[in-house]
Amino acid sequence: MPRPKYQKIVEKRGYPPGDHGKEKSFRSGRRSDYGLQLNEKQKLSFIFNIRERQMRRYYMRAVRQPGNTGANMLALLERRLDNLVYRAGFAATIWAARQLVTHGHITVNGKRLNLPSYQVAPGDVIAVSERMRQNPHVVEAMEGQVFNLSYLAVDKNARSATLMYVPPRDEIPVPVQEQLIIEFYNRLT
Repeated sequence: MPRPKYQKIVEKRGYPPGDHGKEKSFRSGRRSDYGLQLNEKQKLSFIFNIRERQMRRYYMRAVRQPGNTGANMLALLERRLDNLVYRAGFAATIWAARQLVTHGHITVNGKRLNLPSYQVAPGDVIAVSERMRQNPHVVEAMEGQVFNLSYLAVDKNARSATLMYVPPRDEIPVPVQEQLIIEFYNRLT
């Protein structure tokens, strides 16, 4: 496939088009530390489908816990009910998982729960309600993507999952640099 004309021109000239393309001070191409930290924070909030106020609360809770603040924050986010519904494969996306939870189709230890931010404790059993087990979206999601996480035991036939233990950082499949996020919030406090 031929390259677009603008790519050829930029490669030949070595600087971007426009009046200020030659000025080195206009855009050096390197992001500031704040820009990198902000990008990581936004990436994390997009992955877990949460807003800024919730992110800040998770950061404050993680700071109060002993140990690595970044690992604590990711463990708290990973133990959210909507996230575990997604990781168990009951929903195709985090947004669909959040909708399943808010509509009351998920039970925790046999009790209906509609709070996506509920912190699941080790040993808790998450299940899809009886009337939703044959729902085409749930069935399709269960046949689709599988995470195979050691801290989450999934029973596909019963449409249930059990959180075995609080996951350490190296087992959480989230491609972010949590240290940049912690630095972002440290600058605000």
